[in-house]
Amino acid sequence: MFLEECTEFNVTPAQFAVLTVLYYQGTLDQISIASQIGFDRNTVADVIRRLEHRGLLDRPANISDKRPKLARITDEGREFVDAVQPAMIKAQRRLVSPLSAEEYETLMKLMDKLLLENNEASRAPLRTKSKRSSRYEAAKTTTD
Repeated sequence: MFLEECTEFNVTPAQFAVLTVLYYQGTLDQISIASQIGFDRNTVADVIRRLEHRGLLDRPANISDKRPKLARITDEGREFVDAVQPAMIKAQRRLVSPLSAEEYETLMKLMDKLLLENNEASRAPLRTKSKRSSRYEAAKTTTD
């Protein structure tokens, strides 16, 4: 559904996830980005290269530590996220539209439980366990 709703923007869910993390959190290293979106760092490194090529992010030097590579969203990238956001929200709403509010809440609680309980088996585990995952909170705001 994401690809259908966002087709005019030529962006994948992974690319949009990376851009969104950088939009809200500023400059980050690729390991931190991977942790935030639940992808492995090699996938994120490939996504970052593609986004940099499109001019949606850049790679500033890391003055304090040369090892981790940083990524930062550009002004063009910020404008892009702003343009794509309504289509992404529409896709999320389409996905959960068959559910009642109560069913949606139950689904989110169960998905949260599955994610957290299987965290250690993930290729990109969350660094800390929280009461609710950030994915739950992001999805919840799209149905309010």
